[in-house]
Parts: sequence; C-alpha cells; structure tokens
Amino acid sequence: MPCLGVTAVASVQPPRPHHHLPPLAVPHLPRPRDIAHVPAAAVYTPSQPLAIAVPFQVLRRNVLSTLLSTSAVLLFGPKRTALAETTGGAFREYIDTFDGYSFLYPKGWIQVRGAGADIFFRDPVLLDVNMSVDISSPSSSNYKTVEDLGPPEKAAEGVLKQYLTEFMSTRLGVRRESNVLSASSKVGDDGKLYYEVEVNIKSYASNNELAVMPKDRVQSLEWDRRYLTVLGVENNRLYALRLQSPERVLLEEEGDLRRVMDSFRVNKIEA
Repeated sequence: MPCLGVTAVASVQPPRPHHHLPPLAVPHLPRPRDIAHVPAAAVYTPSQPLAIAVPFQVLRRNVLSTLLSTSAVLLFGPKRTALAETTGGAFREYIDTFDGYSFLYPKGWIQVRGAGADIFFRDPVLLDVNMSVDISSPSSSNYKTVEDLGPPEKAAEGVLKQYLTEFMSTRLGVRRESNVLSASSKVGDDGKLYYEVEVNIKSYASNNELAVMPKDRVQSLEWDRRYLTVLGVENNRLYALRLQSPERVLLEEEGDLRRVMDSFRVNKIEA
C-alpha cells in the first residue's frame, strides 16, 4: 500500500484477543448500530433543499476533523498499528501489523472502542456512515483463498444472509426487504484476489403494531441502507471490511467509501 509521509506512530499496546468465527463462513461483525440519531439539520432529507443541508453538514465535519485529527494518532501502538498521512491530507492509512491488514479511512472519522469488531470507525456527524473489520479465528479457520467461499455470487448470498441474521428483530410488525446489488472479484495491486459485495436492506415497521384493525397497522420505512463488503484471505484467515451508509446520503459519501474499499489489503504476518 503506498504511503506518503508518515506523520506519527504512538505507544505500544498489548495484543488484543481475536474475535472467534465459525470456519468457512462469512465473518460476523457487530450488528451495525444506530448509536445515536443524527440531528435533522445535519443530514439531507427530501424536505430540505440540498444546497442548504450539505454546506452545514460539511462545515460541522470540517470543524470536527480539525479537532479530532490532532489526537487520532495517539490511539494505536507501533507494534500493532501505524498511521500515515496520504497526499492531500484527506485520508489516513491504518496498518495493523499484528492481525495483518491495512486500509485508508477519512481523516475526520473517529474510532469507536468496544464496538465488537477488530476495528471500528465512523463519521462523527453522520453516525450511520461507518466501517469495521473482522477476522476469522486463526485456531478455527484454514482458508487458502477467498474462492473457498465459492464464486462471488455465492459469497454475496452468504454476506446478505449474515446481515439479515444480525438484523433479526423480536418486535412485532417489522419487515425487511433486501437484495444483492452487485458481486464481483478483483485482483489488488498486491496480486491477491478479493471479493466485493454490495447489498441494500430496507426496514419497515408499524408505529401501532398492537392495533386491532389492520388499517391501523400500516408499516412505514424505518431505514434504507447500502452495505459494502470486501472479502480477502491471508494467513489462513478470512478478513471482511464492511461499510454502511444510508441511501439518502450515499451519493455524497460514495467517493470516500469506495476509496476505503479500494485501499483494503490483507497482509502476511511476519513470524
């Protein structure tokens, strides 16, 4: 992964325990969560003129990026990770030398600890725009290539099934609609094969699910999200980079999300 100008490396952290996953299965990441509701003014909605909503959102993000980026490099230790600035300063590179992967992420994003994944970053303004990485356990998996999952289309079915399992709800009147938008393979600049999967999931629910009359149990759209997944294999383990974005802001966020996807690499762990 090209890296121009390393700015800082932080103090050492002890290795963390791995997250265990069943062998030959799509990795289980933490259920993407609505950690908090985004203030209405910060997100474009159909009722708001785009020309007004976006500049305000960008202004908040720029302010937070300035405040947070100065301390972000202190989160990681040199034996596990390193951070490096990229050309233009819009992205940082996260390198995990302990677990063997790396990617770029927007400089203004913040790490969320205790989220359950190996690493989790999110946009500090649009909280539903986030990314995470999870890895299969080294003791219970023996992957040789991502093709162990089958062709991209079959892997995509497993990815979608995993998401729907995570989103299972005990609430009455909840309905999910989902479909695979794309499934493809690519060879990275490291010569390794990766799968890329995109799915859309919509959630519908009724605000009056206990109503007696069917006409009073009308379902409405709760959320509509795009999920982007990159799968790779190295060190006999399956790695999954997963990103999510509400469809309503995808057009604005897509450039950054695809830059993250394109940058994801799995790396050989040095003994």
